[in-house]
Amino acid sequence: MKAAARPSAIPGYEDWPGYARHHPLTAVPEASRPLASALGVPAPERTPRVSQNWEETHDGVTTSELHWQLGFGPATRAWLIKPSGSVGLLPGVLALHCHGGNKYTGASRLVEFPPGRSDPSAAPGWVAESNTTDPSRHAGYGGRALATELARDGFAVLAHDTFSWGSRRFNLHAPPWRTADAMAGRRAQWSEQNRTPSAAQEYNAAAAFHEDTVAKASGTAGTSLAGTVAHDDLAALSVLAALPGVDPERLGCLGFSGGGGRALILAALSPAIRSYVVTAMMTTFESLFPAYLDAHSWLLQTPGLARLGDWPSFTALADAEKLLVQYGSKDPLFPEAGMRAAHRALSALHGSAYTGSFWPVGHEFTVHMQREAFAFLRRELA
Repeated sequence: MKAAARPSAIPGYEDWPGYARHHPLTAVPEASRPLASALGVPAPERTPRVSQNWEETHDGVTTSELHWQLGFGPATRAWLIKPSGSVGLLPGVLALHCHGGNKYTGASRLVEFPPGRSDPSAAPGWVAESNTTDPSRHAGYGGRALATELARDGFAVLAHDTFSWGSRRFNLHAPPWRTADAMAGRRAQWSEQNRTPSAAQEYNAAAAFHEDTVAKASGTAGTSLAGTVAHDDLAALSVLAALPGVDPERLGCLGFSGGGGRALILAALSPAIRSYVVTAMMTTFESLFPAYLDAHSWLLQTPGLARLGDWPSFTALADAEKLLVQYGSKDPLFPEAGMRAAHRALSALHGSAYTGSFWPVGHEFTVHMQREAFAFLRRELA
């Protein structure tokens, strides 16, 4: 009997290792080169050619669904949201979605869709996302669509799916062997609990197991999960800077949780970022030992990164004029001592250019925290 063919460990991304190996590291300021090297950030080929799927104006904002093709993997889906009727150049902000244990969706969790446009499967070839009109998809964001609310505040906001999420997710319909074995156990557990998982829950469970394989593939290809995510984010930043109505001299970014880590790395790599916000993603590496390592993904824990410095120290590489970091003093993913130590380190590094605010909340980006973040960006990018 002929043995079954071994499935691809990186389904949908078979062209990724070659791209990563044969592309030079992205061009960054000299001080940031060790960081780009440690992460293995491939240089985006060029500003991608952007196509628009649809555009609608509703409830004070104009939302456009965009897509572009990078040099590997599936196409990127994104949304540009601007105040309706805006004239002249607007400050541009890249809104970076969180990890959230939810790779089935990406940036759509940050967007409020106009009537009739709530289903991202309107773009040919993409699988429909479930519960796109359910406020629970904004979990962690105070029940609000972060990117849409920020656009109402006077910004041109671009929210894109990054590597491994949403439109850029892996095709796990035929998962690699380790993922398949782990999923067999998970399905048995669901069966014992009389649970019937949705397609999104099935995918997210598989993606959680598969992230270890993605990390191994990244290292073998000379990059990392965080480095490939940074590649996608740099490409999206170049898209934002080139869009009509966006002032390329007034660019910022913000993110919650894994999105906050992405904001920090993006600012460290790109001098185009003028100000940025990191929410619920700041601590010291030391504080993660021994009990908090499993609270975080490979997006934060790149091998070798700590040899370059501590997590707060990478903010010193950014050319950004101002930085806001928001902490949840009751955040279960970080020990408070680690957050306080990071706060002291950032205060020493940046002085008055740094603002740190502690909120009596868990791992979340509340409405009040969003208002502080929006006011900060409005003040610094105006």
